[in-house]
Amino acid sequence: MAITVIVTCLSYYFQPKSKISASRRLSLKLLLLARATEELEAEKAAREEEKVRYLGEKFPPLQLIGLKMNDLQKICEEIHEKIDKVDEERYDCEAKVFKQYRDIHDLNLKILDLGGKFKKPALRKVRVSADEMLKALFGSKTKASMDLRSNLKSVKKEDIKQEKELTMEVGDWRKNVEAMSDMKGRKKMFDA
Repeated sequence: MAITVIVTCLSYYFQPKSKISASRRLSLKLLLLARATEELEAEKAAREEEKVRYLGEKFPPLQLIGLKMNDLQKICEEIHEKIDKVDEERYDCEAKVFKQYRDIHDLNLKILDLGGKFKKPALRKVRVSADEMLKALFGSKTKASMDLRSNLKSVKKEDIKQEKELTMEVGDWRKNVEAMSDMKGRKKMFDA
């Protein structure tokens, strides 16, 4: 309450292009701050008085002098019942506050989601080579080229012929498999 009074007074007195001199403005500021501190101290004192009054209503002073053991036990049981009730109320209040904080958080997320929605602009088709894409993604660090044809191994037809001749000299295992693929070949395998 006191802070709102200060803010409204300051905003009233210190508007742009004010015709108040700097010394007058400073003195007004000091007066307002002094008044605000007085009001804050008065509010604190009022809270303390309210707290003492509330505790006096809820928990009157105990007269324990001259009581018997049974009476003391009854008073202790009453105090325990009151403590249990207060704990239940405290737990309920904490649960309500936690639920409200969670609801506030969820609503803030919804606000952010709603504020973040926008129409996507129509994208243009751009032709980019693979090398340019790598440079854009990884910077100039990449030395690898995406030109796949240059990375392929060149093979001459003569090399292929030489490899075939070498495999024919050693003996081709496929011929043995083809020879034994029919029933006669299997029978020979089992007879041996």
